[in-house]
Amino acid sequence: MTGSEAAVAVAHPNIALVKYWGKRDERLVLPCADSLSMTLDVFPTTTEVGLTRHSTDLVIVDGAPASGEMERRIVRFLDLVRERAARTERAVVITRNTVPVAAGLASSASGFAALALAASRAYGLPLEPVALSRLARRGSGSAARSVFGGFVLWHAGAPDAADPDLASYAEPLTDARLDLALVVVLVQTGPKPVSSREAMRRTVRTSPLFPGWLAATRADLTAMRAALAAGDLAAVGAIAERNALGMHRTMESAIPPVNYRTSASHQALEEVRRMRSGGLQVWATMDAGPNVKVLCPGEEADHVAGHLRQLTGHTVVVARSGPDAVLREQAP
Repeated sequence: MTGSEAAVAVAHPNIALVKYWGKRDERLVLPCADSLSMTLDVFPTTTEVGLTRHSTDLVIVDGAPASGEMERRIVRFLDLVRERAARTERAVVITRNTVPVAAGLASSASGFAALALAASRAYGLPLEPVALSRLARRGSGSAARSVFGGFVLWHAGAPDAADPDLASYAEPLTDARLDLALVVVLVQTGPKPVSSREAMRRTVRTSPLFPGWLAATRADLTAMRAALAAGDLAAVGAIAERNALGMHRTMESAIPPVNYRTSASHQALEEVRRMRSGGLQVWATMDAGPNVKVLCPGEEADHVAGHLRQLTGHTVVVARSGPDAVLREQAP
């Protein structure tokens, strides 16, 4: 590695309040509908990219050489960066996650956002944030959102756009007026049985509920933007919960079904309903995995987390609004 052609970046995962589920173009990673998320202040990914004279790329993830699909995805992404930068050097990529990989906790979002920022800097490809978001999208769709902190909108882009790649990007929402916390109930941290990519393909191809889900999520996006701008926590929570549960019902109707919800997930969801019936301002959301995330007012997050620890017996982590992806000084 040469110091002048190396960079370190840190990015955080995001949790979609209105979900992205289903692509209309897999090569460009173009979604079927817009989505809206909150970047978290927990579970960052740190990625170093340095150019090398070696003939192949070397990818180290959490201290071990990457292999299989993970390695192929990262090398394909590096190829894209090299093509855009008109460079040919290979790279050494060292990634450290603090979030369990493939457990539905958005590790690919933080991972590819950090990789996009570090690789573009190492290869001398200057990108402003929206362009960086477009690049990160090519590695993992949700990574487009992890380029930015706070509440973020990812535009699917018009299918008839002159350049569909340019039309699909994320940008921060500046009119959201909520101090929202997200309490993560870690019911399972191992890899999920079906990858998000495969689950998406199967759902789009075979689920009879998918057309209805697509129409509903577009309506939810409009309603969510209005609720955030109005500072209406109850509306934000209700929209997020119905959107997430609708996504899981849609996956579960695919052939064969994609079942991410476990008995522990259902128990946690039931506890959230009971807490809400008891007067607490709590609503559940879930990504493509078994873990349950609970939306609540920021000032009540520790109280809610304590309840959930006691009621479920699982590890519970409090997350709040997180930062933009950033470059970091390299360790000496």
